[in-house]
Amino acid sequence: MALHNFIQKIFGTEKPAPQVTLAFSEVPAWITGRESTAKETLVTATREPMREIRNGIATLQLIVTNIAGAEHDESLHPKLRTIAKNSLPQFVRAMKVNLNKDLPEDPGEFYPVAAECIKNCLHTVRGQGRYLQAIFPDEMKAVRSGIDTLGRGINSMNPVLAAYRKEMTGLAVSREKYETITGLMADLEASDEKVKRSHARITEIRERVATIDQELLLLSQDARMKDIDEQRNAHATLCGKRDDAARTYSALSMTASHIFRKAEKIATKQRHPSEVGLLNAAMEVLSDHEIPDTGRLDTALAAACPLAERMIADGDVVVKNKEERAVFSDTTRFREEIARAGRSLRELEAQCQRAESAIASHPLLVKMQSLEREKAQLAAMTGKEEQGLSDLGQWREKTRKQVPELLLQLREKMAGMSGDNVQLQDPELPAP
Repeated sequence: MALHNFIQKIFGTEKPAPQVTLAFSEVPAWITGRESTAKETLVTATREPMREIRNGIATLQLIVTNIAGAEHDESLHPKLRTIAKNSLPQFVRAMKVNLNKDLPEDPGEFYPVAAECIKNCLHTVRGQGRYLQAIFPDEMKAVRSGIDTLGRGINSMNPVLAAYRKEMTGLAVSREKYETITGLMADLEASDEKVKRSHARITEIRERVATIDQELLLLSQDARMKDIDEQRNAHATLCGKRDDAARTYSALSMTASHIFRKAEKIATKQRHPSEVGLLNAAMEVLSDHEIPDTGRLDTALAAACPLAERMIADGDVVVKNKEERAVFSDTTRFREEIARAGRSLRELEAQCQRAESAIASHPLLVKMQSLEREKAQLAAMTGKEEQGLSDLGQWREKTRKQVPELLLQLREKMAGMSGDNVQLQDPELPAP
């Protein structure tokens, strides 16, 4: 009767239950109420089986005590008396250990302890107890009967506990769905503020960019721009002269290096290592990417040119064009000319750098460059904010679709547990 009433209370009867409409915020109270009802009903439905099991254990303890003090028939075969003498103490000791368990008051905790007690008692009866069947038939029959009583009590608790666990599992799932939905709704509400703050920052940035554009326009029309243009023109003229000087120096250097390379091969072939070293030193100076020091350049050329001239005179090195003939027909003049080209190139390069530095440090350009850098940084910030808004928008769209799906799952779970007599109202979602 207790089991029947419990299942009716948890799962309902055939008589339709009154319709209940729940606000979404009332779901936790609904869950808590059903949990409390389920627990109370479980306690009521299991009270009698638990009492029977406790009484049955007490009865078994008494039977085991009686067996421990019982005297066996002296007419028994000596072998049976020996078995009784050896097996009885072990059986009694094992049964007392099995039965001497503290049984919890909570049904859910009570059940596994009682079930373990029954299992151990059966194991003992089938073990040491089987040797006592012939010696104490009535007592062992009473033991088996007592264990059967415990088993019936446990069996009557099985469907009650199964229904209770099913109910509690469903309620736990409902609570999880509810908490997930409320968490997502809280996140949606918080994201509204994020969207507002992001739009405000973008507006602020764009206003600042508009101000910078206006400042740049005014600066570009400043009277000092004329002076800057003149400096730029002068700088361009200097750069042109520097490039001409670089071409002149490069042409002389390449021409001399070409002959020196031929001469180095001849010196190597003739096994004149000192001459090879002098020719390589001259080529190294001429091929240096930095403009060489005039003294270092002339020293290297003064040592290498006579070697090349000698090899040209001996016919070992052949000059093939007018540029090579011009260089090695008068190496003194060539050395003066390339030194002069180097000095001119070095001076023009210094002048270009000074002119470029003067332009770059002009207060008007410094201000404009500062504004341009700020504008670039603001553009990067705008891009980051817009990307953040896009990502947040995608998340909001996904979440707004997820909430109804979770709500449907929650409704279905609650309807299945309450017999469709609970109508759950939609929560108020934040505006898109």
